[in-house]
Amino acid sequence: MAWTARLQHLRAGAEQRFPVLTELTARLLSANLLDAGTRLAAQAFLASVPLLFAFAAFAPQSVRDQLLESLRAMFGLSGASERELQKVLGDPTMKSLRETSGAISVALALISATSFSRAMARVCQRAWQLPKTGARISAWRWVVWLLALVLLVLLQDPVRTGFGAGLWLGVPVFFVVSTGVWLWTQHLLLAARIAWLQLLPGALLAAASTSALGLTARLYMPGALNRSVQEYGSMGLVLVMLSWLIVLCAAVTFAVTIGAVLATEPPLHRYLTPDPADGGRAPETSQPR
Repeated sequence: MAWTARLQHLRAGAEQRFPVLTELTARLLSANLLDAGTRLAAQAFLASVPLLFAFAAFAPQSVRDQLLESLRAMFGLSGASERELQKVLGDPTMKSLRETSGAISVALALISATSFSRAMARVCQRAWQLPKTGARISAWRWVVWLLALVLLVLLQDPVRTGFGAGLWLGVPVFFVVSTGVWLWTQHLLLAARIAWLQLLPGALLAAASTSALGLTARLYMPGALNRSVQEYGSMGLVLVMLSWLIVLCAAVTFAVTIGAVLATEPPLHRYLTPDPADGGRAPETSQPR
């Protein structure tokens, strides 16, 4: 039909003028990004549970209070959902758990939680079409990234509130901090195989998506969490949190992948790709294993 031919002509013209569209479309359709985001969310949830109980059992009361304040800032917790969380962070039986399990359980929880680090590393590697690195090179990076993520969660309350100034400062501060976090995340988990400047588009997109989801979470999550807790108990809290993690991790997966394409295709690649003559590092093109 005439309109079909017209659309194909417009598509061919757009791809010729903006070749990045061809690569971007191909990557988004072939990389199973939604599945990758869902797997990343599952690993994030499985990592957060043992770490939360480890915090409840071993962290000082001041640290537990800071964690609770940060989770309030992230999700606007109140009512039934807040009480459920306080049961974990303020449960007196955690003292006996600390006495019986000791530091070994903390180490095991941390090792188990590195599955989330490994999943995030795979997302970055697929986005840049890089092969895996050896465990000797990557193992310490998984642990460092996870510990930095825990620290970042603890600091969510002062960052999101603009250190007491309010959302007018908290929103831009959160965006800047998120950009730095996602820039460093890619650099660390990719074992410094991609130049910093090339990682910037993905970091900016990930920061923008997480900032937007952070703002909407404070509007949507309190009501959704309280309704689910009232209807299903603690299981309702799990279902809502897992759903939010899927959306968040899918957004990050798409952001990192789109950023990698934008950084390596015209027109941005000429500004972001380092010149090997200047000691820069070009991206590797080998396929992931």
